[in-house]
Amino acid sequence: MYYKLYIDSLFLINFVMNLYLLKLVDYSLMRTATRCSLVLGAAAGAGLYLVPFLLGGPVWLRLVIGLPLAAVVMIKITFRVKSIKALLKAAEKLFLYSFLFGGVMLFGIRVIPQASKALLNVFGILGIGMIVFLILSYRKERKNAQNLCKVVLIGKETKVTVDALMDTGNGLTEPISGKPVSILEKEVFDSLWKEGEPSGFRAVPYHSIGKKRGILQGYLVPEICIEVDGITKTCKDVYVGISEEMISGTGKYKMILNPLLLEA
Repeated sequence: MYYKLYIDSLFLINFVMNLYLLKLVDYSLMRTATRCSLVLGAAAGAGLYLVPFLLGGPVWLRLVIGLPLAAVVMIKITFRVKSIKALLKAAEKLFLYSFLFGGVMLFGIRVIPQASKALLNVFGILGIGMIVFLILSYRKERKNAQNLCKVVLIGKETKVTVDALMDTGNGLTEPISGKPVSILEKEVFDSLWKEGEPSGFRAVPYHSIGKKRGILQGYLVPEICIEVDGITKTCKDVYVGISEEMISGTGKYKMILNPLLLEA
Protein backbone atom coordinates (compact mmCIF):
# COMPACT_ATOMS: atom_id res chain seq x y z
CA MET A 1 0.00 0.00 0.00
CA TYR A 2 1.29 3.44 -0.93
CA TYR A 3 0.38 6.85 0.46
CA LYS A 4 0.83 10.15 -1.31
CA LEU A 5 2.44 12.85 0.87
CA TYR A 6 2.42 16.54 0.03
CA ILE A 7 5.64 17.91 1.50
CA ASP A 8 4.53 21.57 1.46
CA SER A 9 1.29 20.82 3.35
CA LEU A 10 3.08 18.54 5.82
CA PHE A 11 5.73 21.20 6.48
CA LEU A 12 3.10 23.92 6.99
CA ILE A 13 1.09 21.82 9.44
CA ASN A 14 4.16 20.85 11.45
CA PHE A 15 5.56 24.37 11.42
CA VAL A 16 2.36 25.90 12.83
CA MET A 17 1.84 23.12 15.37
CA ASN A 18 5.47 23.44 16.50
CA LEU A 19 4.92 27.18 16.88
CA TYR A 20 1.89 26.54 19.10
CA LEU A 21 3.81 24.03 21.25
CA LEU A 22 6.91 26.21 21.59
CA LYS A 23 4.76 29.17 22.57
CA LEU A 24 3.13 27.10 25.31
CA VAL A 25 6.56 26.01 26.57
CA ASP A 26 7.62 29.67 26.44
CA TYR A 27 4.71 30.59 28.70
CA SER A 28 5.97 27.98 31.18
CA LEU A 29 9.45 29.51 31.01
CA MET A 30 8.19 33.06 31.64
CA ARG A 31 8.53 34.18 28.00
CA THR A 32 12.28 33.77 27.69
CA ALA A 33 12.15 33.22 23.89
CA THR A 34 12.10 35.93 21.23
CA ARG A 35 9.68 35.92 18.28
CA CYS A 36 12.52 35.26 15.88
CA SER A 37 13.80 32.25 17.85
CA LEU A 38 10.27 30.84 18.09
CA VAL A 39 9.86 30.99 14.31
CA LEU A 40 13.32 29.56 13.62
CA GLY A 41 12.82 26.74 16.14
CA ALA A 42 9.42 25.81 14.70
CA ALA A 43 10.81 25.83 11.14
CA ALA A 44 13.81 23.69 12.09
CA GLY A 45 11.57 21.17 13.84
CA ALA A 46 9.20 20.99 10.86
CA GLY A 47 12.13 20.46 8.49
CA LEU A 48 13.66 17.68 10.62
CA TYR A 49 10.25 16.03 10.95
CA LEU A 50 10.27 15.45 7.17
CA VAL A 51 13.71 13.82 7.15
CA PRO A 52 12.51 10.34 8.29
CA PHE A 53 10.14 10.21 5.30
CA LEU A 54 13.06 10.77 2.92
CA LEU A 55 15.26 8.01 4.35
CA GLY A 56 15.14 4.26 3.98
CA GLY A 57 14.38 1.67 6.64
CA PRO A 58 11.35 0.91 8.82
CA VAL A 59 9.03 3.89 9.36
CA TRP A 60 8.83 3.32 13.13
CA LEU A 61 12.63 3.37 13.44
CA ARG A 62 12.91 6.55 11.39
CA LEU A 63 10.29 8.27 13.58
CA VAL A 64 11.91 7.08 16.83
CA ILE A 65 15.19 8.67 15.74
CA GLY A 66 13.80 11.73 13.96
CA LEU A 67 11.22 13.03 16.43
CA PRO A 68 13.51 13.29 19.53
CA LEU A 69 16.20 14.90 17.35
CA ALA A 70 13.70 17.48 16.08
CA ALA A 71 12.60 18.23 19.65
CA VAL A 72 16.18 18.79 20.87
CA VAL A 73 17.02 21.07 17.94
CA MET A 74 13.82 23.09 18.42
CA ILE A 75 14.59 23.64 22.09
CA LYS A 76 18.24 24.56 21.47
CA ILE A 77 17.32 27.13 18.80
CA THR A 78 14.31 28.60 20.59
CA PHE A 79 15.50 28.83 24.19
CA ARG A 80 19.29 28.63 23.82
CA VAL A 81 19.64 26.38 26.85
CA LYS A 82 23.11 26.14 28.35
CA SER A 83 22.82 22.99 30.46
CA ILE A 84 21.54 19.44 30.20
CA LYS A 85 19.17 20.11 33.11
CA ALA A 86 17.57 23.08 31.33
CA LEU A 87 17.34 21.09 28.09
CA LEU A 88 15.59 18.17 29.82
CA LYS A 89 13.22 20.53 31.64
CA ALA A 90 12.19 22.25 28.41
CA ALA A 91 11.89 18.87 26.64
CA GLU A 92 9.66 17.60 29.44
CA LYS A 93 7.34 20.57 28.98
CA LEU A 94 7.39 20.19 25.17
CA PHE A 95 6.37 16.52 25.30
CA LEU A 96 3.76 17.25 27.98
CA TYR A 97 2.11 19.91 25.85
CA SER A 98 2.36 17.65 22.80
CA PHE A 99 0.46 14.99 24.73
CA LEU A 100 -2.15 17.48 25.96
CA PHE A 101 -2.46 19.00 22.50
CA GLY A 102 -3.09 15.62 20.89
CA GLY A 103 -5.46 14.55 23.66
CA VAL A 104 -7.63 17.65 23.44
CA MET A 105 -7.76 17.46 19.63
CA LEU A 106 -8.70 13.76 19.74
CA PHE A 107 -11.42 14.46 22.32
CA GLY A 108 -12.83 17.25 20.16
CA ILE A 109 -12.88 15.01 17.09
CA ARG A 110 -14.78 12.27 18.94
CA VAL A 111 -17.27 14.59 20.66
CA ILE A 112 -17.86 17.10 17.83
CA PRO A 113 -18.72 15.46 14.49
CA GLN A 114 -17.81 18.62 12.55
CA ALA A 115 -14.26 18.43 13.92
CA SER A 116 -13.51 15.17 12.10
CA LYS A 117 -14.71 16.69 8.83
CA ALA A 118 -12.49 19.74 9.38
CA LEU A 119 -9.44 17.48 9.58
CA LEU A 120 -9.86 16.56 5.92
CA ASN A 121 -7.99 19.72 4.88
CA VAL A 122 -4.92 21.65 6.01
CA PHE A 123 -6.74 24.78 7.14
CA GLY A 124 -9.19 22.70 9.18
CA ILE A 125 -6.31 21.08 11.06
CA LEU A 126 -4.66 24.46 11.69
CA GLY A 127 -7.97 25.98 12.80
CA ILE A 128 -8.63 23.23 15.36
CA GLY A 129 -5.01 23.52 16.49
CA MET A 130 -5.46 27.24 17.08
CA ILE A 131 -8.56 26.62 19.22
CA VAL A 132 -6.69 24.06 21.34
CA PHE A 133 -3.71 26.45 21.65
CA LEU A 134 -5.93 29.30 22.84
CA ILE A 135 -7.56 27.06 25.46
CA LEU A 136 -4.25 25.76 26.83
CA SER A 137 -2.52 29.16 26.71
CA TYR A 138 -5.40 30.80 28.59
CA ARG A 139 -5.13 28.21 31.35
CA LYS A 140 -1.35 28.65 31.48
CA GLU A 141 -1.62 32.45 31.68
CA ARG A 142 -3.93 32.14 34.68
CA LYS A 143 -1.58 29.68 36.38
CA ASN A 144 1.37 32.01 35.78
CA ALA A 145 -0.33 34.83 37.66
CA GLN A 146 1.70 34.03 40.78
CA ASN A 147 4.96 32.23 39.93
CA LEU A 148 8.21 32.33 41.85
CA CYS A 149 11.56 32.58 40.13
CA LYS A 150 15.20 33.51 40.82
CA VAL A 151 16.46 37.00 40.02
CA VAL A 152 20.06 38.20 40.03
CA LEU A 153 20.37 41.99 40.43
CA ILE A 154 23.68 43.38 39.17
CA GLY A 155 24.95 46.76 40.34
CA LYS A 156 28.25 48.46 39.49
CA GLU A 157 30.34 46.37 41.88
CA THR A 158 27.89 44.01 43.59
CA LYS A 159 25.27 41.47 42.61
CA VAL A 160 22.52 39.97 44.75
CA THR A 161 20.32 36.91 44.16
CA VAL A 162 16.74 36.91 45.46
CA ASP A 163 13.52 34.94 45.11
CA ALA A 164 10.91 36.98 43.24
CA LEU A 165 7.20 36.76 42.56
CA MET A 166 5.99 37.26 39.00
CA ASP A 167 2.75 39.12 39.67
CA THR A 168 0.42 40.04 36.78
CA GLY A 169 -1.22 42.54 39.12
CA ASN A 170 1.92 44.69 39.14
CA GLY A 171 1.36 47.35 36.48
CA LEU A 172 3.74 50.00 37.83
CA THR A 173 5.58 52.11 35.25
CA GLU A 174 8.15 54.89 35.51
CA PRO A 175 6.19 58.07 34.66
CA ILE A 176 8.76 59.65 32.30
CA SER A 177 9.99 56.71 30.20
CA GLY A 178 7.02 54.40 30.68
CA LYS A 179 9.37 51.51 31.55
CA PRO A 180 8.01 48.77 33.86
CA VAL A 181 8.86 49.05 37.55
CA SER A 182 9.44 46.05 39.82
CA ILE A 183 9.29 46.24 43.62
CA LEU A 184 12.28 45.38 45.80
CA GLU A 185 12.73 45.29 49.59
CA LYS A 186 14.95 48.08 50.95
CA GLU A 187 17.20 45.62 52.77
CA VAL A 188 18.10 43.92 49.47
CA PHE A 189 18.52 47.23 47.69
CA ASP A 190 20.91 48.51 50.37
CA SER A 191 23.05 45.36 50.07
CA LEU A 192 23.24 45.89 46.29
CA TRP A 193 24.47 49.48 46.60
CA LYS A 194 27.01 49.30 49.41
CA GLU A 195 28.94 52.20 47.91
CA GLY A 196 25.98 54.54 48.45
CA GLU A 197 22.71 55.57 46.87
CA PRO A 198 22.78 55.28 43.05
CA SER A 199 21.92 58.01 40.59
CA GLY A 200 18.79 58.10 38.46
CA PHE A 201 16.24 58.64 41.23
CA ARG A 202 12.58 58.59 40.15
CA ALA A 203 9.39 59.14 42.13
CA VAL A 204 7.01 56.33 41.18
CA PRO A 205 3.32 56.88 42.05
CA TYR A 206 1.29 53.81 42.94
CA HIS A 207 -2.16 52.71 44.07
CA SER A 208 -2.80 49.89 46.52
CA ILE A 209 -5.58 48.41 48.64
CA GLY A 210 -5.77 50.11 52.02
CA LYS A 211 -3.69 53.05 50.83
CA LYS A 212 -5.22 54.79 47.83
CA ARG A 213 -2.15 56.68 46.70
CA GLY A 214 1.55 56.74 47.50
CA ILE A 215 5.05 57.38 46.16
CA LEU A 216 7.84 54.84 45.86
CA GLN A 217 11.50 55.77 45.55
CA GLY A 218 12.60 54.33 42.21
CA TYR A 219 16.12 53.65 40.95
CA LEU A 220 17.66 52.20 37.82
CA VAL A 221 19.43 48.84 38.18
CA PRO A 222 21.96 48.33 35.33
CA GLU A 223 21.09 44.68 34.77
CA ILE A 224 18.95 41.88 36.14
CA CYS A 225 18.85 38.19 35.17
CA ILE A 226 15.59 36.28 35.55
CA GLU A 227 16.07 32.51 35.87
CA VAL A 228 13.26 30.03 35.28
CA ASP A 229 13.96 26.27 35.26
CA GLY A 230 17.61 26.80 34.35
CA ILE A 231 16.86 29.23 31.50
CA THR A 232 17.91 32.87 31.96
CA LYS A 233 16.57 36.10 30.51
CA THR A 234 18.69 39.26 30.88
CA CYS A 235 17.11 42.72 31.11
CA LYS A 236 19.12 45.95 31.00
CA ASP A 237 18.38 49.22 32.84
CA VAL A 238 15.47 48.03 34.98
CA TYR A 239 13.63 50.35 37.36
CA VAL A 240 12.91 49.10 40.88
CA GLY A 241 10.68 50.73 43.45
CA ILE A 242 11.95 50.45 47.02
CA SER A 243 9.61 49.00 49.64
CA GLU A 244 10.29 49.98 53.24
CA GLU A 245 8.24 47.00 54.43
CA MET A 246 8.51 43.26 53.87
CA ILE A 247 6.93 42.32 50.55
CA SER A 248 6.04 38.79 51.65
CA GLY A 249 4.66 38.21 55.13
CA THR A 250 6.42 34.82 55.24
CA GLY A 251 9.67 36.09 53.70
CA LYS A 252 9.28 33.65 50.80
CA TYR A 253 10.21 36.31 48.26
CA LYS A 254 11.78 39.76 48.44
CA MET A 255 10.90 41.15 45.02
CA ILE A 256 7.79 41.53 42.87
CA LEU A 257 8.61 41.43 39.16
CA ASN A 258 6.68 43.41 36.60
CA PRO A 259 5.47 40.90 33.94
CA LEU A 260 6.15 43.44 31.19
CA LEU A 261 9.87 42.69 31.64
CA LEU A 262 9.30 39.29 30.04
CA GLU A 263 7.67 40.80 26.97
CA ALA A 264 10.59 43.08 26.19
